[in-house]
Amino acid sequence: MTAFINFSDVSKSYGNVTVVEGLNLEVAKGEFLSLLGPSGSGKTTILMLLAGFEAVTSGEIVLDGQKVNHLPPHRRGMGVVFQNYALFPHMSVAENVAFPLEMRKVPKAEIRERVRKALDRVHLAHLGDRKPAQLSGGQQQRVALTRALVFEPKVILMDEPLGALDKQLREHMQLEIRELHRRLGLTIVFVTHDQSEALTMSDRIAIFNKGKIAQIGTADEVYDQPQNRFVSQFIGETNLLEGRLAGNGQEGGEEGGGHLAIELEGGHRIRAAAPAQPLGDLAAGKAVVSLRPERVRLDAGTPDGRAPDGNTIRATIDDVVYQGDHLRLHLSAGPLRLVARAERGGPGRRPGETVELSFSAADCSVFPA
Repeated sequence: MTAFINFSDVSKSYGNVTVVEGLNLEVAKGEFLSLLGPSGSGKTTILMLLAGFEAVTSGEIVLDGQKVNHLPPHRRGMGVVFQNYALFPHMSVAENVAFPLEMRKVPKAEIRERVRKALDRVHLAHLGDRKPAQLSGGQQQRVALTRALVFEPKVILMDEPLGALDKQLREHMQLEIRELHRRLGLTIVFVTHDQSEALTMSDRIAIFNKGKIAQIGTADEVYDQPQNRFVSQFIGETNLLEGRLAGNGQEGGEEGGGHLAIELEGGHRIRAAAPAQPLGDLAAGKAVVSLRPERVRLDAGTPDGRAPDGNTIRATIDDVVYQGDHLRLHLSAGPLRLVARAERGGPGRRPGETVELSFSAADCSVFPA
């Protein structure tokens, strides 16, 4: 990947409090990168450092080969869309969109033409004379996005721009932004705390925790291959099963090569995919197995009662929760507590029923406790 944006050992501190620490991050030209994390994880600060609204404490930010640390925001060529849209209430829609062009001394005739084309692109040309207060939330969001795009910036920065919208409109705008990104080849850095939003829209996702990147990758990489306990809990839903390595932990042979033997609470022994971290980190103490609810199969064992890949647990259904397109099953197996998904229309599931749970070693991620 050729870096269009490059953070090199970037840190940001406020007094004795470090908000971003030693950040190294590259963004390719035309990439949609989401910065995802809980409140206080540093993701918005990173956006403000890139935009120039905050100064770095140390390190370097390079945009398209040029160091931008000391450039003011208006010289960085970036469009910014905030959560509250920051539209000028006394200006019309057309005047709001024209504002960045006027600040750049674009000729008036060219401004009118570019504003017309920009509003037409987002289906708002008929609302050019209205004030922001006369628009719906989705329309205001499109005006803010159009204002950020109209001067053809190098990068679009978005700080939770959909947070104030209702669920249906938010999902619609996610698709609209993704379509604009693809059609115009935009480079977008998008801040959100909404994991489903990041999974839906992004080429890659950088997951932040306490000012550092916990993991970066595509949506399927961070969801299916979490590298640590924080990521496995933060992205999607997961079962965290406490246990420890059984014996030396490593299972050899053709069947078990590359897998670990884990003894869970209650004596259940399972196989799990070997983790990326050194085995010694696990051998020193307890392990945690992460298992997604949708990876748990019910009554899927072979006739002799064993799952095809060796992981079978007999459990009791404690509760059944209707979730529309599926059923959410709360289960227990001695001290273990698990959640699984069951399709509607399958076998009837009732509290108190005993079921066989099975899952593959590849679906189990293991981390030090």
